[in-house]
Amino acid sequence: MVAALTLDPVLASILEQARWAPSGDNTQPWRFEIVGPRRVVVHGFDTRSHCVYDLDGHPSQLSLGALLESMALAASSHGLHMEAQRRTGLPDATPTFELRFVDAPGLIPDPLAAYLLARSVQRRALSTRRLRVDEKAALAASLPPGYSVLWLEGARLRLACARLMFDNARLRLTMPEAHQVHRDVIEWGARFSDTRIPDQALGVDAVTARLMRWIMGSWRRVDFFNTWLAGTLAPRLQMDLLPGWRCGAHCVLLADTPPRHIDDYVAAGRAMQRFWLAATELGLQMQPELTPLIFARYARERRVFSRAPGLHELAQQLAGRTEALLGKDVIERAVFMGRIGAGPPAVARSLRRPLSELLVVPGKGA
Repeated sequence: MVAALTLDPVLASILEQARWAPSGDNTQPWRFEIVGPRRVVVHGFDTRSHCVYDLDGHPSQLSLGALLESMALAASSHGLHMEAQRRTGLPDATPTFELRFVDAPGLIPDPLAAYLLARSVQRRALSTRRLRVDEKAALAASLPPGYSVLWLEGARLRLACARLMFDNARLRLTMPEAHQVHRDVIEWGARFSDTRIPDQALGVDAVTARLMRWIMGSWRRVDFFNTWLAGTLAPRLQMDLLPGWRCGAHCVLLADTPPRHIDDYVAAGRAMQRFWLAATELGLQMQPELTPLIFARYARERRVFSRAPGLHELAQQLAGRTEALLGKDVIERAVFMGRIGAGPPAVARSLRRPLSELLVVPGKGA
């Protein structure tokens, strides 16, 4: 690792802010290699080899896009323009970007940069008031060309989304392939975590959290409680159904053309980050809801994701419901889904690794 004190102060400021970009389960799938006073190589990686949610690495690529947008925003505060180029010829699982920050006289700092550290995930109940016309207009205006937003609002559609999330959670919580992921990404008895999700940010009450911790200690316990004691009911109610209902709306970010390649998902991640930061600027809270999109794609492409009986059939049913809710054309262009609404920011949240842990030795990669 490289000590942060050796960095150019401006570059250090940019990286300090950018490291707060969102990532699935707080994996932070990036490392920074400093190759010059204003030049950085971002070594990306994904978790597809062991995380069932990181289908083809696309969720991690969204996160990398959010990181790049965060770096560009932070750079604008210093009068710098970011130039980014992805290295070709590398495995898809390790997308790598060469970044250069150049002086841009007259560049106006992007106001979204002020919200890089404040943006967070709120998994608890929000206000059910509809978003105002001006709020939705500001959010739509935050998106770059090539992207739009679909709003699912009103009591009927909010309930449909909540039920869809509730039933998708049954996939998540009864799948042995997801058990190890869940066990590894939660930091129990914590309000904050540098590398995982603190249990106090999950959106469940203290009793449910304690029970979840004990049950998740082994797959045999999980399987027994799921089979005989409706073990998924309490967490699904608290983490999926009630929050899905208690929000202002659900939103789906759409690309004009269906994403196909790494660059498409990275670009979508940049759009997602701008949208999320604009929501933060408006005092709105958000929570990602990618599970229906991920498992709808598993089902659409007939791809195996679990050895457990019955789950592929359930995924097919849920994919049909997701398509009916969003539309076939929409689901193929959807790059992000989430719930949004007015409410207080989260009081428990994931933090980030110190910058010193994210720096790698020049010439040796990640």
